[in-house]
Amino acid sequence: MVRSQIEGRGIRDPALLAAMRAVPRHELVPEVVRDAAYADHALPIGFDQTISQPYIVALMTTLAAVKRGDKVLEVGTGSGYQAAVLAEMGARVFTIEIIDPLARRAAADLERLGYPSVHVRSGDGYRGWPSEAPFDAVIVTAAPPEVPEPLKKQLKVGGRLVVPVGADGGIQELRVITRTAGGFEELPTAAVRFVPMTGEAQRR
Repeated sequence: MVRSQIEGRGIRDPALLAAMRAVPRHELVPEVVRDAAYADHALPIGFDQTISQPYIVALMTTLAAVKRGDKVLEVGTGSGYQAAVLAEMGARVFTIEIIDPLARRAAADLERLGYPSVHVRSGDGYRGWPSEAPFDAVIVTAAPPEVPEPLKKQLKVGGRLVVPVGADGGIQELRVITRTAGGFEELPTAAVRFVPMTGEAQRR
């Protein structure tokens, strides 16, 4: 998986490649799809949610410029795979999942696999995790119609928010927002397709 899907597409960060080799992806997907755990596409994990394609996990992690010791917020825990990759890289991870059964399953799986630096919370992640802010990076794994302002404000100066933005059901734009001393810089990167961000994001 790493050789063909990740390195083969130009991602070279040694820490990220090592993390993706170390995390047992098959342990974080439902048993019925385990045979396809390392395939080059997203997989269903229940509740109309998916685990992202391995390359997209690698791309978002690269765009977020995550390094050892960083404090990272993830919005949309899902299976817990992205959080596990971040933890393997030496980050402290705070991850929020709006679907309570998924949050509980991910928390149990991450504990079972030995990732004590991942803190899982059940709830709406639109407003982030203010009590733990600021963060070196924020990664959003579901697509809001617009960039959530509270997440931008929880970045440290120099921190990056990586978020797919776009309407439900269509192609979204993966954006990188960097907090600067004077405000924010926004860069569009790639066309992607994520499940929609639910909760407050859809009511605004």
